[in-house]
Amino acid sequence: MPVNDTDFHHWLSELRRDFHKNPELSLQETRTTDRIVNILDKLGIETQRFDDITGAMGLITGSSKGKTIALRADIDALPVTELNETDYKSEIDGVMHACGHDAHATIMLGWHEK
Repeated sequence: MPVNDTDFHHWLSELRRDFHKNPELSLQETRTTDRIVNILDKLGIETQRFDDITGAMGLITGSSKGKTIALRADIDALPVTELNETDYKSEIDGVMHACGHDAHATIMLGWHEK
């Protein structure tokens, strides 16, 4: 995991670009789920997968009793062909992150890391 601010910013950028290059349609996000679970595991965060849908849940338990806060990030992409020419362009024909879910997942993972 990143050890300084420069590494952290690079890690966030590379993670978001990886999600962007490898979009998956709703309920097909197995690669994305695996990547998220791997990162949460490295952070020591308890994870739970679901039997009937893609995605995962991370549980961070506080040191005192109190209210529970739930944060969520969508991870699905859209059935849209990407026309941008970038080094992180979607590698899946006809599927792209056109509405920011690649950023949502990255922000959520980066929030805890920092």
